[in-house]
Parts: sequence; structure tokens; C-alpha cells
Amino acid sequence: MNMSSTGQFTEPEGLRVSVDRVMYQPHVATPPDRPHCFVYFITIHNDTQGPITIKGRKWVVTNDRGEITAVEGDGVVGQFPEIAPGDEFTYNSFHLLDSGSAVAEGSYLGVDAEGKKVVTRIPKFKMVVPD
Repeated sequence: MNMSSTGQFTEPEGLRVSVDRVMYQPHVATPPDRPHCFVYFITIHNDTQGPITIKGRKWVVTNDRGEITAVEGDGVVGQFPEIAPGDEFTYNSFHLLDSGSAVAEGSYLGVDAEGKKVVTRIPKFKMVVPD
């Protein structure tokens, strides 16, 4: 799925994302160039009338130096979840940072039952290394 052009995607009412928790993990083994690990827990809620299948994701992470890292890929944590109406998909993953703080945001891209492309935004959240 070519996700670079989101022009033909619709944002259905009732498809939404919540960032449930963001936790700094200082004891996780990380590469020296990105020593700060943050685990985040996310839920994709489908309150539309039909099933939605998540096909991809796009993240934009901006660190405290203003440097932007864009990450896009197929599926979510190696899956292509089909979320039934009234259901949700919850997962956790992580970001590794090379700075003391960053802001992450993005979107999930999918298809509805008719094969129409849909998008839902990931709310912006901060990751800050505690003092």
C-alpha cells in the first residue's frame, strides 16, 4: 500500500486512537546511539458501522533538537488487525530516542468493508527522560 499520498483516504467518524500510557524504560538494553527507550500503549477504537482492517502506519517523531524521524510500514506490530464495529485493537510498542525528549504523532491507514481507504490520526504524545 503506497502510504505517501493520503489524499484519497477518508477519516471516518467513529474511528479513533487513544494513547493509553507512555513509560520510560531505563533498564532496557538499547544501542549506544539511541539510549532512551519509551514503551507506549495504544488502542484503536472502531465505533463505525463496519469492520476496518489496519494496513499500515506512519509515525513522525520530532526530538528536542528539532530533528524529524519519519517511520512508515505495513500493519501494526506485524499484524493487519481487522477491527469489528464496536471493537478495539490494543497493543504496545516502543520508540528509542537519542535525545532527552521527543514528540510522536502519526496515523494508521486501513480499508473499510467496501475497500475504501481510511485514515485515523494518532494523538501527539511526549516522551521525556526524567531527571
